[in-house]
Amino acid sequence: MGDIRPIGIFDSGVGGLTVVREIIKKCPNENIVYFGDTARVPYGTKSPKVIEKFALQDILFLLDRHVKLVVAACHTVSSVVLDHLVQNFHLPILGVVEPGVKAALDITKNDRIGVIGTRGTIQSGTYERKLKEKRNGITVISQACPLFVPIAEEGWLEGDVTERIVEIYLSPLQKQGIDTLILGCTHYPLLKPVIQKVFGDTVHVIDSAEETAKLVTRRLKLIGIENNQEEPIRHDFYVSDIPYHFQEIGERFLGTKLESLTCIDFEPFDFKA
Repeated sequence: MGDIRPIGIFDSGVGGLTVVREIIKKCPNENIVYFGDTARVPYGTKSPKVIEKFALQDILFLLDRHVKLVVAACHTVSSVVLDHLVQNFHLPILGVVEPGVKAALDITKNDRIGVIGTRGTIQSGTYERKLKEKRNGITVISQACPLFVPIAEEGWLEGDVTERIVEIYLSPLQKQGIDTLILGCTHYPLLKPVIQKVFGDTVHVIDSAEETAKLVTRRLKLIGIENNQEEPIRHDFYVSDIPYHFQEIGERFLGTKLESLTCIDFEPFDFKA
């Protein structure tokens, strides 16, 4: 008997749909429930206390839909409060930082790893701390790339302007001689082709969304909660607000039609952390 309960995935907005896309590729038999807290985006500008409160409320929303595993598809949540979340619940809760860290350490040959992300993720120092905890002597070069989010949402995924912006941001990393780069934001996989073009074959680009999907696959198998029943699969998407052009942006991130999208009147659960 398979476990037909869905995988729960949440993010502060639309970026987590790149994680959903990779999970659908690697776990095609799994039901999925996604919640984007678009009414309160971004989480990165909030205090750790508020980030934890929002994340707890998001998880409780997913638990109300009987999920069997939760993915925090938000680098802010994964960087700042994931450990606290894991302690509060009995079901598996996975983040998007650890999978990228593991992949980078497995691949690097010269122990010089670059990390790009939002200002909040880079300032948290989470990637640098986790990389250095797992391997002594590692060199981490971090770079905030704040313009990558808006150009990804605008659909500027190629062209001279986008390539020039990418070149400017990545120039310091190129000068430091990295051989591996972690995409530390769920928006960034959409820009992976132009990022790889700028670096050429000298740098291996780690897609955290893809690595997270691999971890989900392994965890489902390890715990024995894979869905192997031959029933129709559902992918349900919920948001707390539908901003302008959300459908268009969401389909670009997901890579397909955004079916079963519901805007809910989100009344957060009162969770005392």
